[in-house]
Amino acid sequence: MRGGHGNAGRHKHKWTHVVKYEPDYFGKHGFRSVWEHEVETMNVGELDEKVKTLLANKQARKLKKGISIDLTKLGVEKLLGSGRVTHPLIVKAVSWSSVAAQKIENAGGRILAPVNKEKEE
Repeated sequence: MRGGHGNAGRHKHKWTHVVKYEPDYFGKHGFRSVWEHEVETMNVGELDEKVKTLLANKQARKLKKGISIDLTKLGVEKLLGSGRVTHPLIVKAVSWSSVAAQKIENAGGRILAPVNKEKEE
Protein backbone atom coordinates (compact mmCIF):
# COMPACT_ATOMS: atom_id res chain seq x y z
CA MET A 1 0.00 0.00 0.00
CA ARG A 2 2.09 2.90 -1.22
CA GLY A 3 -0.59 5.59 -0.90
CA GLY A 4 -0.92 6.57 -4.56
CA HIS A 5 1.24 7.08 -7.62
CA GLY A 6 3.95 9.76 -7.90
CA ASN A 7 3.30 12.91 -5.91
CA ALA A 8 -0.26 12.05 -4.94
CA GLY A 9 -1.16 12.87 -1.35
CA ARG A 10 1.61 15.38 -0.71
CA HIS A 11 -0.84 17.85 0.75
CA LYS A 12 -2.76 15.15 2.66
CA HIS A 13 -1.46 11.82 3.93
CA LYS A 14 2.19 12.28 2.77
CA TRP A 15 2.42 15.69 4.42
CA THR A 16 5.01 14.72 7.02
CA HIS A 17 7.39 13.60 4.27
CA VAL A 18 7.01 16.99 2.50
CA VAL A 19 7.57 18.93 5.73
CA LYS A 20 10.65 16.90 6.65
CA TYR A 21 12.42 16.39 3.31
CA GLU A 22 11.04 19.03 0.90
CA PRO A 23 10.10 22.15 2.88
CA ASP A 24 10.11 24.40 -0.23
CA TYR A 25 7.80 22.16 -2.29
CA PHE A 26 4.69 24.32 -1.83
CA GLY A 27 4.38 28.09 -2.00
CA LYS A 28 5.60 30.92 -4.14
CA HIS A 29 9.26 31.11 -5.06
CA GLY A 30 9.69 34.49 -6.74
CA PHE A 31 8.52 36.20 -9.88
CA ARG A 32 10.21 38.11 -12.69
CA SER A 33 8.00 40.58 -14.49
CA VAL A 34 7.76 40.04 -18.23
CA TRP A 35 7.07 43.74 -18.77
CA GLU A 36 10.33 45.11 -17.37
CA HIS A 37 11.56 48.04 -19.43
CA GLU A 38 15.26 48.04 -20.22
CA VAL A 39 16.70 51.53 -20.72
CA GLU A 40 18.80 52.01 -23.85
CA THR A 41 22.02 53.82 -22.89
CA MET A 42 25.11 55.26 -24.55
CA ASN A 43 28.37 56.60 -23.12
CA VAL A 44 29.72 60.04 -24.07
CA GLY A 45 32.97 58.46 -25.29
CA GLU A 46 31.05 56.19 -27.64
CA LEU A 47 29.01 59.16 -28.88
CA ASP A 48 32.17 61.19 -29.47
CA GLU A 49 33.64 58.35 -31.56
CA LYS A 50 30.48 58.15 -33.71
CA VAL A 51 30.35 61.87 -34.56
CA LYS A 52 31.89 61.49 -38.05
CA THR A 53 29.58 58.64 -39.05
CA LEU A 54 26.53 60.46 -37.67
CA LEU A 55 27.44 63.55 -39.70
CA ALA A 56 27.94 61.42 -42.83
CA ASN A 57 24.56 59.70 -42.33
CA LYS A 58 22.87 63.08 -41.65
CA GLN A 59 21.82 61.96 -38.17
CA ALA A 60 23.73 64.93 -36.73
CA ARG A 61 24.11 68.55 -37.85
CA LYS A 62 27.15 70.79 -37.67
CA LEU A 63 26.31 74.20 -36.18
CA LYS A 64 28.44 77.26 -35.35
CA LYS A 65 28.54 76.39 -31.65
CA GLY A 66 29.04 72.65 -32.05
CA ILE A 67 27.56 69.42 -33.38
CA SER A 68 23.86 68.85 -32.73
CA ILE A 69 22.78 65.26 -32.06
CA ASP A 70 19.27 64.08 -31.13
CA LEU A 71 19.64 60.84 -29.15
CA THR A 72 15.89 60.23 -29.08
CA LYS A 73 15.98 59.71 -32.87
CA LEU A 74 18.80 57.22 -32.42
CA GLY A 75 16.75 55.23 -29.87
CA VAL A 76 18.93 56.14 -26.88
CA GLU A 77 17.15 57.13 -23.67
CA LYS A 78 20.02 57.88 -21.28
CA LEU A 79 23.49 59.35 -21.76
CA LEU A 80 26.19 58.04 -19.41
CA GLY A 81 29.56 59.56 -18.56
CA SER A 82 32.21 56.98 -19.46
CA GLY A 83 34.85 58.05 -21.99
CA ARG A 84 36.34 61.30 -23.31
CA VAL A 85 34.63 64.13 -25.19
CA THR A 86 36.75 65.98 -27.77
CA HIS A 87 34.01 67.71 -29.83
CA PRO A 88 31.65 70.44 -28.63
CA LEU A 89 28.38 68.48 -28.62
CA ILE A 90 24.85 69.83 -28.33
CA VAL A 91 22.90 66.74 -27.30
CA LYS A 92 19.14 66.21 -26.93
CA ALA A 93 18.50 63.38 -24.48
CA VAL A 94 15.64 62.20 -22.25
CA SER A 95 17.95 61.68 -19.27
CA TRP A 96 21.66 61.86 -18.50
CA SER A 97 24.13 61.39 -15.69
CA SER A 98 25.84 64.29 -13.94
CA VAL A 99 29.26 63.08 -15.11
CA ALA A 100 28.09 63.08 -18.74
CA ALA A 101 26.76 66.64 -18.40
CA GLN A 102 30.01 67.81 -16.82
CA LYS A 103 32.19 66.26 -19.56
CA ILE A 104 30.08 67.72 -22.37
CA GLU A 105 30.09 71.18 -20.77
CA ASN A 106 33.87 71.02 -20.27
CA ALA A 107 34.27 70.31 -24.00
CA GLY A 108 32.20 73.40 -24.88
CA GLY A 109 28.82 71.74 -25.47
CA ARG A 110 25.54 71.34 -23.62
CA ILE A 111 22.69 68.91 -23.04
CA LEU A 112 19.09 69.79 -23.88
CA ALA A 113 15.89 68.07 -22.80
CA PRO A 114 13.54 67.26 -25.71
CA VAL A 115 10.44 69.45 -25.98
CA ASN A 116 7.22 67.51 -25.39
CA LYS A 117 4.62 68.83 -27.87
CA GLU A 118 1.71 67.23 -25.99
CA LYS A 119 2.33 69.38 -22.89
CA GLU A 120 2.37 72.61 -24.93
CA GLU A 121 -1.09 72.08 -26.43
